[in-house]
Amino acid sequence: MSAATRISLRTTARALLYMAALSAALSGCADIGKVQPWEKGTLARPEMTFGGNALQTRNDDHIYTSREAASGGAGVGGGGCGCN
Repeated sequence: MSAATRISLRTTARALLYMAALSAALSGCADIGKVQPWEKGTLARPEMTFGGNALQTRNDDHIYTSREAASGGAGVGGGGCGCN
C-alpha cells in the first residue's frame, strides 16, 4: 500500500469517526421533553431565578461596582476600594 493510500484511508477513517461522535452527541438532545406539571413548582422557586434574592443581588452589584468603578463600573463613580 502506498503512502498516499494510507493517508487517504486515515483521513477517511478520521472523518467517519468524527461524524459518528457528532451523531452520538447530537442524538442525546433529540428527545427533550416538556416540563411536566409537577416539575413547575420546583422551577418556580425563588432560588431558581436570576436575582431571586434581592439582598444578595444588591450585594453582588455593590461588589462589582466597587471593583469596576475605575473603568466605568455599573454607572456609579468611585474608587476601587469599595469605600463609596
